[in-house]
Amino acid sequence: MAFWTEKTLTEMSPEEWESLCDGCGNCCLHVLQDEDSDALAFTNVACHLLNIKTCHCTDYTQRKTIVPECTNITADTVNDFHWLPQSCAYRRLSEGKDLPSWHYLVAGDKHYMHRDGHSVKKLAISAQVVHPDDYEDYIIRWVEP
Repeated sequence: MAFWTEKTLTEMSPEEWESLCDGCGNCCLHVLQDEDSDALAFTNVACHLLNIKTCHCTDYTQRKTIVPECTNITADTVNDFHWLPQSCAYRRLSEGKDLPSWHYLVAGDKHYMHRDGHSVKKLAISAQVVHPDDYEDYIIRWVEP
């Protein structure tokens, strides 16, 4: 049996926890929040630390130091990140769902999700080329399956 079906998120080892991340990069996109309504708007502007070609952080171990507002998902905080896409493994498991069929732990191929369009690889642009005042020009709508 797969470890994610046998253990709760809090029972997982650090290695198991980290392996749940499919590397989609969605949590690395800038999210805007309306000050009055608290409504969220998603952009296709990726954190400057995200390597868009690989969908991996270029300095994962130091990311919270370099980018203090970086998303740090833990078993205790996963439910606080209600904005995560429905495909996110952490969100799915916390909601009692299984991993999606394209997740590399299920499909056995880390590149399948990129080819099938489940990552930011083809839509993200780096924050290095967009001024923060212009993020509103890059608002996108997540389409959930």
